[in-house]
Amino acid sequence: MDENFRSLIEDILENPAFIKLHNYHHHGPENTVYDHSVATARLAYDMGRRLHLKAAELRSLTRVALLHDFFGYNWREDWYKDFVHHYRGMRRFTHMHAFVHGEIAAGRARLYFDLTPKQCESIASHMFPLSTSLPKSREAWLLTLADKAVASKEMSVTAGRSVRNLWHRLFGAA
Repeated sequence: MDENFRSLIEDILENPAFIKLHNYHHHGPENTVYDHSVATARLAYDMGRRLHLKAAELRSLTRVALLHDFFGYNWREDWYKDFVHHYRGMRRFTHMHAFVHGEIAAGRARLYFDLTPKQCESIASHMFPLSTSLPKSREAWLLTLADKAVASKEMSVTAGRSVRNLWHRLFGAA
């Protein structure tokens, strides 16, 4: 991790609540929320540098990208499934993790770190078009794009591994 990038996010990386993101799998069994968040922040930082963002905007983008999935729970556990099952119909659908975790992450990040309303909005809207709000700033759009790119790569690796394992089970190691 280069020093310039690390200097923008070091306080977050060292925060005990953020470190706990190592405990939650994300887009596959070998990928954690921590790994995904750092990769998203790195891509957002690289994109911001290529677009020649000013230092303050680059810092803000990098930090919100790191915090975009700071929801702090395992949505695959039974308690979350029970929570969602309290709702019926479309309300159940719209309370699924993909729809709500941006708002949860924004609220939680605001508790731990000094964020502006614009930064919170960027985090809350990063799941567009699943989120209830449209990204309203360049920072929010870059975060959304970086997250989609990193998640797509992670999920492709996981899907490829699953297909390879299925192939070996069905046809042997040929």
